[in-house]
Amino acid sequence: MDITSSHHFDRPFADVWSMLLDPDAHVAKYEHMGHRDVEVVTAEPGDDALAITIVRQVDIDVPGVAKKFINPSNTVTSKDRWERKADGSGSGHSDVDIKGVPVQSTGSAALVDDGAGGCDYTITLAMKVKVPMIGEKVAGALRPQLEAQLEAEFAASEAWLSEH
Repeated sequence: MDITSSHHFDRPFADVWSMLLDPDAHVAKYEHMGHRDVEVVTAEPGDDALAITIVRQVDIDVPGVAKKFINPSNTVTSKDRWERKADGSGSGHSDVDIKGVPVQSTGSAALVDDGAGGCDYTITLAMKVKVPMIGEKVAGALRPQLEAQLEAEFAASEAWLSEH
């Protein structure tokens, strides 16, 4: 299952890109989203890039169809890589591991200057629930929560930008 969501920032590309390259902004984002025990395991800044691994506790409402496979509180590890592309846009890639849960999840992101003082941010999540015969049903049941998490991420980013 793939989910794509976009957000427009009324902020210059440079401001939003700076946020995406700041490990503290990632911690603040997850805390704003209600995640607990957020810890940066590694952060490797580069030339207009950042590789970062973050571990956190995430609480969700588990749909009935998934209660045998997913706990309401999970340890989530995300390994993200942000880098500037040759065309000047920004891109990100995430590999997400949910400890003990039969889910494979990756994400990609693009940040593009809109040419009018703002920028557009698009995130695509790919998720596969590795449970025979009902994996797609479980993924579908989780879709509304994943969509809400994307909206919460956009709101957390707006909050960070308004304070910095």
